[in-house]
Amino acid sequence: MKNVYDLKSVKLPYLAGGVLKLFASLVEGPLSGLITPSLLDSAGITWLRKQVFDENPTHHPVHFVGALQTEASAVPEKEWPHEASHTNGFQFVSIFDFAKAYRDGKTTPEEVAKNILATIRRSDKGDTPLKAFIAVNEDDVMRQARESAIRIKAGKALSIFDGVPVAVKDELDMTPYPTTVGTAFLGKSPASEDSTVVARLRSAGALLIGKTNMHEIGINVTGLNPVHGTTRNPYNPNHFTGGSSSGSATAVAAGFVPVAIGADGGGSIRIPASFCGLVGLKATFARVSEFGAAPLDWSVAHIGPLAGSAADAALTYALIAGPDPKDPTSLHQPLPSLEGWDNKNLKGLKIGVYWPWFRHADAETVAACEAMLKEYEKMGCEIVEITIPDLEANRIAHSVSILTEMAQAMNATYDKHHKEHALDVRINLALARQFKATDYLIAQRIRTRMINHFNNAFKQADVILTPTTGVTAPEIKKGALPDGESDLSTTIEIMRFATAANLTGLPAITFPIGYTQKGLPIGLQVMGKAWDESTLLRMALTAEQVVERKAPQVHFKIL
Repeated sequence: MKNVYDLKSVKLPYLAGGVLKLFASLVEGPLSGLITPSLLDSAGITWLRKQVFDENPTHHPVHFVGALQTEASAVPEKEWPHEASHTNGFQFVSIFDFAKAYRDGKTTPEEVAKNILATIRRSDKGDTPLKAFIAVNEDDVMRQARESAIRIKAGKALSIFDGVPVAVKDELDMTPYPTTVGTAFLGKSPASEDSTVVARLRSAGALLIGKTNMHEIGINVTGLNPVHGTTRNPYNPNHFTGGSSSGSATAVAAGFVPVAIGADGGGSIRIPASFCGLVGLKATFARVSEFGAAPLDWSVAHIGPLAGSAADAALTYALIAGPDPKDPTSLHQPLPSLEGWDNKNLKGLKIGVYWPWFRHADAETVAACEAMLKEYEKMGCEIVEITIPDLEANRIAHSVSILTEMAQAMNATYDKHHKEHALDVRINLALARQFKATDYLIAQRIRTRMINHFNNAFKQADVILTPTTGVTAPEIKKGALPDGESDLSTTIEIMRFATAANLTGLPAITFPIGYTQKGLPIGLQVMGKAWDESTLLRMALTAEQVVERKAPQVHFKIL
C-alpha cells in the first residue's frame, strides 16, 4: 500500500509571560509585516498557496440530498436508552441514577441543587480552583429544582431528565444568562430566548445548572482562560482539561452533572472529553440544531454531549438531535434514530485503520489504542488497512476555515476590544486577518477532496479508528498563568486526529480506553459514515465492557 502520509510533528518556540505579550503586540502592530510571513509559513499557508486543487468548493459539509424535513423532530422516546450502561471499575453517577433516586424518594431535585451549588463554590477555592463554571444563577437553579420536585412528587415528570442536573457551555444561549463565549466584553445582556438544544433540555425537565467555562471564543484546545479562570482537570488539577469545551468536561468529570453540553469546531468536545476520561460525541454536521449558538465557525461547528457513559451520551443525543426549522441547515437530514445502538454483537464490523496516522501519537496512547483494537478483534471485528491522502492539506484547510470564520465573526468588535482578548487569542486573530479570500476558497476545495477521500475509505470500512489526541492532557506550566501561553507544537499534537471530522462533517466519538502511568485518561476516536451515530455509540458501549475505569483525583458526591 502506497504511503502518502504527510503529517509531521513540529517544534515551535514556547511563549509565555513578557515574551508572549511582546509578540502579541508586534503581530498586531505596524511591524506585523515583518513577522507575518514567517507565521504564515509556519502555519502552512505559504505551502497551501502553491497547491492546485481542482475540486469545486464545498462551503457546508451537508451529506443528505433527499427531501427536506419540514418540522422539528428528535429520536422517538421508545428508542431512548432504558438503563444505565455499567462500566468496569469506577462508575460516574448516571442520568438513570438521579431519576431513580428521585422516584424512590431517596432525595429530591432541591436537595441535589443545594448540594451542587455548595460544591461548586467549594471547588473554586484553594490553590487549584476547578473553575468549571462562568456563571451560576442560584435563584434560578433553585426555582427549577422546586418545580421539578413538584412534578415528580405528583407523578408528572416531563421525562427521565426531570430534575437531572445538566451544564451548558457558554457558547449557547440560555436564559436568564448572557452568552460571553468566554470573553470579557461580549454578553452584557441576558439571552432573549434559549438555544434549541437548551430549549429541548428544558422541555424535558433538565435542571440547568449554569454556563460552563471555555477557551475564549473556542479558538484553542487547552481551556486556559485568563478572563474567567483556567479550568483544571479532575484527573490531575495540575493538568489542562482541554478545550474549548473545558468547563463542560470538568463539570462531568468532577461529578457536578452526569452530562454537559459542549460545542466542537475542531475537536472542542472530543479533546476535553478524552483528557477527562469521558464519552464525547460530535454528530454529523447539522444533525443537532445550531440555533442560539454563537455564530463563530459556522461551516465546522457542532453541538453535542460530554457524558460519563455511553448510555448518558446516547440519551442526551436522542433528545437534542434532529431537524429544527429555526436552523434551515438541520433540515437536510434523515430522521435520527438510535435503533440497534445497544447491540453489543460487533461480529463482522469492519474497522478501518490508516496505520501511519493511527501510530502518530505518544507511545502510551498508541499502546492503549492498539490494545483496544485487539479487544475489538476478539469481539469479531475485522481490521481493514486503509489510506487517507492529503491529511496535511486537511489540517491547513481546517485552520484556514475556522480561523477565517472566527476572525470575521469578531470583526465588529475587533478595533475596540481586541486587546481584551487573551494573548494567544490575539495572536490567532491577528494571523487570521492576514488570510486572503483565495486561501479560504482553496480550503473549501480541499474540503470537497477530503469528503471524497473519507467516503472512499468508508467503501472498505464501517468505521475509522484513531487515537483521539496525539498526547494526553498537558501539564499547566507555571509561566502560563494567569496571562496565557503559546505552545503550538503541543496544540498540533492535540488536534492531529480531530479536525478531519469537522472539515468533512462526518460524525466522531471519543471514549476512554486506558490511562497513562501517571493516571491521565487516554481516548480512542471512532469516525463513522454520515448519520451513523448509533454505530459510534455501540463502539463506546462495547468498550465499556472491557475497559477498567479509574476515578478522578477530584470527584464530588452529589447524590
